[in-house]
Amino acid sequence: MDSIALREYQAQAQYIQFEQWHIGCFSPVSLLLTSSNDKPVEIDKPVILFLHGFPSASYDWHYQWQALQDSHICIGMDFLGFGISDKPYPHQYSLQQQTDAVCVLLEHMQAVGIHSCHVVAHDYGVSVAQELVERSQAALTNSADSDSAKSADNHSTTVLPVALQSVTFLNGGLFAALHKPLFTQKLLKSSLGAIVAKLMNKRTLYKSFTQIFGPTTPPSETLIDDLWQLLLSHDGRRVIPSVLGYIDERAVFAQRWQDALVNSKIPLAFINGVHDPISGQHMLDEFIRLLPNAKTFALDVGHYPQIEAPEAVTKALLECWS
Repeated sequence: MDSIALREYQAQAQYIQFEQWHIGCFSPVSLLLTSSNDKPVEIDKPVILFLHGFPSASYDWHYQWQALQDSHICIGMDFLGFGISDKPYPHQYSLQQQTDAVCVLLEHMQAVGIHSCHVVAHDYGVSVAQELVERSQAALTNSADSDSAKSADNHSTTVLPVALQSVTFLNGGLFAALHKPLFTQKLLKSSLGAIVAKLMNKRTLYKSFTQIFGPTTPPSETLIDDLWQLLLSHDGRRVIPSVLGYIDERAVFAQRWQDALVNSKIPLAFINGVHDPISGQHMLDEFIRLLPNAKTFALDVGHYPQIEAPEAVTKALLECWS
């Protein structure tokens, strides 16, 4: 599918409850057991959990979902404050809370018969995936000593509801010190953020995306139209300044997440659009330095490889899982 209208995207969604909010999820199998008599479905294909970036939604993965639909079970969710999920305001958004929401989704997956999955994460979702790796790593490390089974942020290090078979990162702030946010992002995160967010329009979104896409793979008008619709859903512009707190949060957890990657027992890989000014070649170089044995893929595109070079990304993913 070349594009997807908001009404189609909403029609495909299943909603799970996270705290007092509703999270939009996407799955070819039902994630909701309606009664105690419901039985888990038979899972006969590999399961992939896709985590999206800022400021978009699971829509980002529609090319991969189409390409993999016959051979894999592709599952996604719109983070709290994104896409068609609830966007509480005012609210202090955090990557820790988003990871908690993913864990609720994993509980639903487990309940319907899914016991393991691969994770594919981009941008904002990269940090959530790093936290998942850290929690999984900490649970294994501390399993023999329940009294010390607390991670640095006081989250319980219980085993994740679904085992992670692998984690593949696309462009994102894997290493906080190397992340280079756009000037617009810095403005939105500043004391002027609320004003700047109100002034955002489809033209400014297009301008920002053009800066981070590759020189020969610019964003299409259709893409911007659809992402703008998703951003406007539930008055999403007003939550952007709060969501952008993730930039500071990355710095707080940087060393803990880096240590988790280096020590991970979970296979890791990195698919990188090298022309990305935010997290391109410089991020890939550091990943290779720290994890020289991990699979890496350098693509001649920008910040959104899954949209700019969908076939190459799908091919790389299949290699990651082989």
